[in-house]
Order: sequence, then structure tokens, then C-alpha cells
Amino acid sequence: MKNPFVRYLFQKLLWYILAFFIAVSLNFFLPRLIPGNPVAVIVNQMATGGTPSEALEKLYATYMREFGLDKPLYVQYFNYLRNILRWDLGTSFMLYPGKVNGLIGRALPWTIALQIPAILSGWIIGNLLGAYSAYKGGRFDSVAFTLSLVFSNIPYYCLAIVFLYLLAVKFAIFPVGGGYSFGTVPTLSWRFIVDAIHHYILPYCSMVLVAIGGQAIGMREMSIYELTSDYVNYARNLGIRDEKIIRYVFRNAMLPQITGLAISFGTMMGGALVTESVFSYPGVGSLLFTAIRQTDYPLIQGCTLIITIAVLVANFLVEIAYGFIDPRIRAVQLGER
Repeated sequence: MKNPFVRYLFQKLLWYILAFFIAVSLNFFLPRLIPGNPVAVIVNQMATGGTPSEALEKLYATYMREFGLDKPLYVQYFNYLRNILRWDLGTSFMLYPGKVNGLIGRALPWTIALQIPAILSGWIIGNLLGAYSAYKGGRFDSVAFTLSLVFSNIPYYCLAIVFLYLLAVKFAIFPVGGGYSFGTVPTLSWRFIVDAIHHYILPYCSMVLVAIGGQAIGMREMSIYELTSDYVNYARNLGIRDEKIIRYVFRNAMLPQITGLAISFGTMMGGALVTESVFSYPGVGSLLFTAIRQTDYPLIQGCTLIITIAVLVANFLVEIAYGFIDPRIRAVQLGER
């Protein structure tokens, strides 16, 4: 490949494909380390007091064949890889005969609607707060830094539980859980949208406040470092206005925060698992939590596959965007160094 940028992207893509393969392999083997036989659980749940043991054994054998669990582990693994290439995520154990594709397809929009706004707004507000705090200094900086430090160190589930108890149980300002009111049919009507937003506020706030705290601390530290650098002192001695200097300081301090944006996709995905479970929010996190409790291999694999793809794609896009923001990285991408 003669084009250095294309060669750089190709090399990065190969590493991401390798990372995806490793993640997919772990995605297959780790759920099978969970104690218990999911098929035996299904059969026991279906059994009644008078069910003959022969019928239960026949039912057990039928389900083992249906889910492919009667085959050797390596055969199951290669079947799993083949099905991923066909985007066939299998059939859920606990919601048989429901297809995993359909179950995730219904839950994914809820997670996207919760995750993307929380990640982006937390990143933007946190960076602006951190930069302004470093520039302003004084009491504002002390208060903002203390609050950011507190929120950034609170686990997602703790803040979710506090919000749930105070604002939903104690004062009943918001609903206790769910994505919409019980008995409501999801439609594009204003009544449903307002109801969904009412259920959305607590999960969103519990995630975005933690994100703001973490991003603000990182941006504040980088901005303070840049504000004390030689080029800033030189610019001030030349009489350049602070407003213009701050633009350069903010741009340079933003570079590590771009990487932080990609990392936050992974950390907040993990936080969403617990947050959605606390609020019974109908997203991928709640679905995955239920699947783990029921040892539902196909559903666990499907949910973690979606999370893996989201994190890898986000990191790959940030790798590309980084070159447009930082001239030093762009020089490496173009083979100039």
C-alpha cells in the first residue's frame, strides 16, 4: 500500500480484528464457567409433581439437541463463530423459542437512548467545567473540584440507589422503575414520549453526574498543566489576550480527553448494566443481568457481543479522529515520522 494513511488504518484494523476475535472467544467460554446446567433448570421449571422421569429425560435430551449442547465444546465453538458471521445469535434458553436477535433488537434502542446522551453530555459538560475551573481558580475551582472528586468516585449503582430512594420512594417525584408506566403500549404519541422521559430522568442523571465528575477532574489537571507551560507565559508576555490563549490551552488539554471519550464507552457500558438493573430499565444491561442469573448462554453471548462491538468501534473511530486533532499523531499516520 503506497498511501501511508491507508496503510496505518489497515494495520490498526488488523489489531482491532484480533481484539474482536479474542473478545468473541472469551464471550463463548466465560459463560460456560458459570456453575449449573441451564437446560436442567429449564426442565425442572417445566416439570410438575406427576411428570414421569422418562418424560423429563426425553425433554432434557430434546433441549440439549435443540441448543447444540450435546456436541463437544470445540464443535459448539466453531458453530458459534459460523453463526456470528451469519449474524445469527441463536435462541434464548429462558425465553424459548425467542430469538436473541429479536430480544436484543427490542432492548438496544433503550440502551442507546440512555447511553449516548449520557456519555456525550457528561463528556462535554465535564470538559467545559474542568477547563473553566482551572482558568477561574479560587473558590469556584475548590468547590467544583471537590464536587467532581466526590461524584467521580461514587459507583454508578450507589448513586442510582440514592436517587431511587430519595426521589422515587421517599418523595415520589419520579417513578420507581421501568422504561414507561405499567400497562402503557409504546407508541410515538406525546403521552408515551412524556411518560418515557419521566422514567428516563433518574437513570440518565445517575450516569451523567459520575461522567461529569471524572471528565472535569481530567480536564482540570490538563488545563492547569497547560496554563503553566512556557508557551502560555510567552504569549502573555507578548500581550496576547487571555481569551485567545485559552483557546490554544483548551485545544491542547483536550487531546487526552478524546481518548477518555473512547474509554468512557467501555466504563459506562459496565455502569449501565447495574444502573439499568437498579431502575428495571428495559435495556441491554437489564437483559444481560437477567441472562446471567438464568445462565442463558446465547443471550449472554449476544449482549456482550453488542457491547464489545460498540467499544471497539468507538475506539477505532477515536483513533482516526485523533489524527485530525493532533498534528503529531497525523504525522505518524502519514508516515512523516
